[in-house]
Amino acid sequence: MPSRVPPERRRRRPTASGVLLSEELIVDTALRLIGAHGAQALSVRRLGAALGCDPTALYRYFHDTDDLVLAVSDRLIGDAMQGFVPGEDWVASLREIAVRVRDGYLAHPRAAALAAHGVTRRPNEIGAVEAGIGLLLSAGFEPARATRMYLAFIDTVLSHAATDAAFHALPQERRAADERAWREVYQDLDPATHPALSAVREELPAMADSSFEDAVDLLLEALAARAPGGGARHRGR
Repeated sequence: MPSRVPPERRRRRPTASGVLLSEELIVDTALRLIGAHGAQALSVRRLGAALGCDPTALYRYFHDTDDLVLAVSDRLIGDAMQGFVPGEDWVASLREIAVRVRDGYLAHPRAAALAAHGVTRRPNEIGAVEAGIGLLLSAGFEPARATRMYLAFIDTVLSHAATDAAFHALPQERRAADERAWREVYQDLDPATHPALSAVREELPAMADSSFEDAVDLLLEALAARAPGGGARHRGR
């Protein structure tokens, strides 16, 4: 059964309080609630209160909160990919997609945890997958290989982006404590019991940084090396 509410049930109509409901407005409000109060705030009752409408009115647009979560996830993808135009360098274009996804997650860190899992089956996700697989096909990968390589690429991007977003969603004092641990706790380890950590003692504060860019670059280098034609990056080569 389709997950979307039929269009005839999604006509824009005002509530008793005068609010003109729409799928877009509901998703906007859901993002605000999640951003302010976390994923636990996403309930039909809270959404109805925030929108000034009877909670049951939301069922004209979404079957349930799971359906709404998919719409929120698709919004994040759409915002991230807005204006993206694949270039001739397929590696650079994939890297741009990766950075856009991470930036989108960091813009809504509390919503990112919801968005990192599940297939939205909506236009923005479909467009993003089309763009990513299209780039790999343009590099000469056979269809089956292009699909598998895209899966490896996007899973890596989403996992690292979600990890970074989760860290940004932590309270400031918690983030500061994690960062201090690399400068303090790990600096006092006994070289006799922890020779490797002692050898890199001066470098350990960097462990508080994100590994996103390094991970993406490593993956893209591996993809380029596996591309037919010796890793040529430009369309038509």
